[in-house]
Amino acid sequence: MKKILLFLYVIFITIGSAAQTTQPKIMVIPYTKQGEDIRNILEADENKRIVLTKIKEAFDERGYSTIDFVAKLKAIESGNTFNIDNQSDIKSQIIDMSGADIYVEAEITCQQGIGGSDNKRESRVKIIVTAYDSATGESLSNKIGESGVFYTNDIAKLGMKAISSCADDFLRIMQEKFTSMAENGRSAMVQIGLSDSSDFNLESEVGTEGLQLQDEIELWIEERAYNGDYHIQGVTKTKMIIDDVKLPPVDPVTGKSYTLSKLSIDFMRFFRKLGIPVSRSTRGNTLYITIN
Repeated sequence: MKKILLFLYVIFITIGSAAQTTQPKIMVIPYTKQGEDIRNILEADENKRIVLTKIKEAFDERGYSTIDFVAKLKAIESGNTFNIDNQSDIKSQIIDMSGADIYVEAEITCQQGIGGSDNKRESRVKIIVTAYDSATGESLSNKIGESGVFYTNDIAKLGMKAISSCADDFLRIMQEKFTSMAENGRSAMVQIGLSDSSDFNLESEVGTEGLQLQDEIELWIEERAYNGDYHIQGVTKTKMIIDDVKLPPVDPVTGKSYTLSKLSIDFMRFFRKLGIPVSRSTRGNTLYITIN
């Protein structure tokens, strides 16, 4: 009986440890429209700062490790780590430097009406939260939370009501997808095209074996894909779409997270060895490569 109990205890500890290792670090950031300054939004609206903090606290209370976005932003600014006008670049740099596995973008709406009794105003808070994989930009979970209408000036309390109304489902879906990524690899897309002035096309014979470029690319992708898992949607003389390639959870060399940016660097090295000039860009979980 003691041996059985000891065996069950070891299994329980092992399962618990495995679940713990797949739990992500989360950073909550404010949603911004195109052209909006992510810093000014927080400085100009106290209510949004309060609700952002309450969202982070809700995740903390549910056992997740979180990174304070405001503190990270101030630390980076004080260290003069960047000096960029492009807001999307600022956001992406903060995400990259934060160490977060997942960032949660929170769109916060605080509505307050005319004051009633005891100067308390009709108030409500609505939030839209969307979780993204920091490595690829893939959307993992999204939910809408609402506090309901109350006669109160306590925005913090309403913020907690709003996030509490959706946090459990939001985190459950997010965790399921993150755990699946840890086990099966992250999904990314790769689109390869040609510039108008390119001397190459995807049927050009390249390399030491005289294979067509599209074949060299597929063989290279097969080696890089996690567990060899990839799918090519289609290929023509001028375009190749790899609609799903699984990236390894971590870089086998560095032990750090293997990101879409890392894949783009490896692609650049691959094409350089073939003597083919290319340019690249990323958007969301898609890598775009142009053969020049």
